[in-house]
Amino acid sequence: RDYEAESERQEGVEAFYKTNHINQTYDFVKKMRQEYGKLDKVEMSIWECCELLNNVVDESDPDLDEPQIEHLLQTAEAIRKDYPNEDWLHLTGLIHDLGKVLLLPSFGELPQWAVVGDTFPVGCAFDESIVHHKYFEENPDYKNPTYNTKYGVYEHGCGLENVMMSWGHDDYMYLVAKGNKSTLPSAGFFIIRFHSFYALHRSGAYKHLMNEEDQENLKWLQIFNKYDLYSKSKVRIDVEKVKPYYLSLIQKVVGQVCKD
Repeated sequence: RDYEAESERQEGVEAFYKTNHINQTYDFVKKMRQEYGKLDKVEMSIWECCELLNNVVDESDPDLDEPQIEHLLQTAEAIRKDYPNEDWLHLTGLIHDLGKVLLLPSFGELPQWAVVGDTFPVGCAFDESIVHHKYFEENPDYKNPTYNTKYGVYEHGCGLENVMMSWGHDDYMYLVAKGNKSTLPSAGFFIIRFHSFYALHRSGAYKHLMNEEDQENLKWLQIFNKYDLYSKSKVRIDVEKVKPYYLSLIQKVVGQVCKD
């Protein structure tokens, strides 16, 4: 994710982050979690949800122009090749971005700034390592003494599970996986919720909020991260060839129908 390189997408990506950083407030996130945590929008299978992503392109990503289904399968298959015995990690690779369906009408058709992009904690100071940090100066929380200190509304070692993250596809898919009683291990949920939290796993920010379980899960997230970012390629995946394997994983870990 090179935000500095000159590209046709660079200007649009920066405009995206300006809007994102101004609008992602503690109160906004709380409202969205309450609304979407009900899981009352749609019922469909995980695979149907994957196919829906053929209609989605992430405007925040400076490196990726292909439909999201390609990225999901590239990520999952690259992990499967290197970690053949960690089937939970294969499935995590497949479903980690499914929350991007929030861009579609049946899921509320949220604007891009409320669905994609790097994520970060709200309710405490915005770390300077967050991409395009300067735009936070227009966020109402930036000057709010309740939210603009190092700890804000949190305590040392409180655990990231108790931290409110900027709203988007990561947090939404985490709520869906939890709400549908997925049997993913703790690290799987951690990866889904924090895979766009680059201030943590690239810059080491916000570690003062982590507990011991977070520290262990972060090791898996850092493994996952290299596949999430660097599996992107022009090599096409034979969807029909790999589909039976992933359908069997979905049945094992999630079940067929998923409430979103």
